[in-house]
Amino acid sequence: MKQTQCPYCSIQCTFHMVQEEHFYRASPNKQDPVVHGKWCAKGMHAHVPVLGEERLQTPLLRQKGKLVPVSWETALHWFQANVRRIQQEHGKDAVGVYGGGSLTNENAYLLGKFARVALGTRYIDYNGRYCMSSAAAAANQTFGIDRGFTNPLSDLPHAQCILLAGTNIAECQPTLMPYLLQAKANGATLITIDPRKTNTTKIAHRHLSIRPGSDAALVNGLLKTIVEEGYVDWEFAQAHVDGYEAVVTHVRNICWTEVERITGLPKEDIQQVARTFGQAATGFILTARGVEQQPNGVMNVRNYLNLLLLTGNIGKKGAGYGAVTGQGNGQGGREHGQKADQLPGYRHIDHPDHRRHIADIWGIPESELPEKGVSAYEMFDKILEGDIQSLIVFASNPVVSSPHVHRVKAALRQLKGLVVVDLFLSETAQMADLVLPGSSHLEDTGTITTLEGRVTLREAVIPSLPGTKQDWEIMQEMAHALGKEKGFRFVNSEEIFEELRRASQGGVADYSGISYQRIRQEQGVFWPCPSENDPGRKRLFEDRCFYHTDGKARLVPVAHTQPQEQLDRQYPLVLTTGRITQHYLTGVQTRRTPALLQKASEPFVQMHPATAEKWGVKDGEIVRITSRRGTVELRVQCTDSIREDTVFVPFHWGEEQCINRLTSPLLDPASRMPAFKYCAVRIEPAEAASHKTKELAEISS
Repeated sequence: MKQTQCPYCSIQCTFHMVQEEHFYRASPNKQDPVVHGKWCAKGMHAHVPVLGEERLQTPLLRQKGKLVPVSWETALHWFQANVRRIQQEHGKDAVGVYGGGSLTNENAYLLGKFARVALGTRYIDYNGRYCMSSAAAAANQTFGIDRGFTNPLSDLPHAQCILLAGTNIAECQPTLMPYLLQAKANGATLITIDPRKTNTTKIAHRHLSIRPGSDAALVNGLLKTIVEEGYVDWEFAQAHVDGYEAVVTHVRNICWTEVERITGLPKEDIQQVARTFGQAATGFILTARGVEQQPNGVMNVRNYLNLLLLTGNIGKKGAGYGAVTGQGNGQGGREHGQKADQLPGYRHIDHPDHRRHIADIWGIPESELPEKGVSAYEMFDKILEGDIQSLIVFASNPVVSSPHVHRVKAALRQLKGLVVVDLFLSETAQMADLVLPGSSHLEDTGTITTLEGRVTLREAVIPSLPGTKQDWEIMQEMAHALGKEKGFRFVNSEEIFEELRRASQGGVADYSGISYQRIRQEQGVFWPCPSENDPGRKRLFEDRCFYHTDGKARLVPVAHTQPQEQLDRQYPLVLTTGRITQHYLTGVQTRRTPALLQKASEPFVQMHPATAEKWGVKDGEIVRITSRRGTVELRVQCTDSIREDTVFVPFHWGEEQCINRLTSPLLDPASRMPAFKYCAVRIEPAEAASHKTKELAEISS
């Protein structure tokens, strides 16, 4: 019996793998310090696709239009020739790297090093840009540090009020739910802000069914009440917060009529929520993609942090902030070099001292370290513009996960070399010139940083499958193929982590005091942890000192912003997307898990019965959903748990069922996160829409 971790969400529940004759069985770990033996349906079956027949076990090379099995030697020779030719013709930046939030810290670190040292390219980013980059940017701007949760999860039951904004924890991180239920049992008031009634809103005392895209206005209403009714912690604000006066002045001038019009909520409901939060001795705010995946996602989060800090709810048990991370290692993935603008230790790539430190660790002149690149979605712009000629995609599926998928596919078709490293022939891998079989969570030892900032160690429990290699081995062999052996001679993941420790030392995300031995002994260590004698910082800001140079947090007034993509007579409804319990991200693994696929075999469009009646569609029938970018046909699921002006579709499917054919590529100006949560659409019966399309085609001809 061996212990491993779930590959899916950011809770990273542990379980045991037991081999019984010719198959493996998983069982929950009751000694898990975070979830205490809880697990969800996805984690329960996480080993099934990994050991299934669709798992890739040999490199595939496109020959005469088809992907055919080849040896590793042939694959790496093609890779070498392709990269060298492209970089000789177009420069080093002509090859880009697109990483993934499921990679271990070691693999994320090595991928960043591979991109900047072996390839010498500025163009590297990762799919975490789609996940919680807006929360990350907001936390950095406000606190001077970005760690998903400012407090350990064990603090949640001590909060007297918990505000959950744009997060459906019951379906996305179900093993976190016991903390909320315990808080409720302890007398806490739970408040949810979501355009839909979900399994999370069902446990709440109050639910604000907000109009999508109106979070900034809602929080301004909350702040106006907090200020005018005397719930501001003035002593804390004056001593530890910069900019609070401007926020106070701003919200005093807010017009309630405007707040009601924008949010679709009555003044009295907003005031009652503000009073509940303001009167609580300890308050916690949790945000997720519903707040962040908007063109103004960073400012949305900053306004929630305005609310948190004006009430003094930080740096103590039961009071803090949590960005509910979506991916398993979304936190660690951005700390150590996968993001375009960051270097290991959460250092800034354009900061001279930061560059020198990393260049010294990597044994290269600082001048050879590339400058900042662009965000994940903007890399496809660079492909279409001809700046990027070849792309290496590592453990990601942007053909399904990106907005405006048609444009992404057009970009990938234009490449002179697409290399994909994955466990399966994903939708992106199917477009590749070269596919390399990577390693799964069961085979690849490495550290994962959970949403609360706890660095955990996921041990390999089975040997690599025949024909596959560890992810870090693949990166090293690609580096060797390019003649870059120096700096890529690691013999195991622990050696990579030891270098990561040195690289992160002195950075904001300082892991230098963390070792594999400590993690095993202590069941995880919180960062920052600057020395082996340091216990790790479980709760940030207990000394009321923030990470800006003056030690103060930063508040800013946030304006009421209207969605850039407006509704009109042609596109009168708001489309918002999200997850369902049975599936994870683009479904590459969960759609290959029979027990999960049986319960959720196809996507759907959820709409209010009154909306369905208005647009002439019925529950259970196929409808056509059209945005300014494309069309998808899905089955209707009528429910009164959603606003009449909003429809919801899960995003776990690809090809003809891919809802990201429709979504908006508008990006937040600071985080560069796409606006997945707001898209103008129309709904019509599929049969009627087909007749209309046929008539238009006949007229055109």
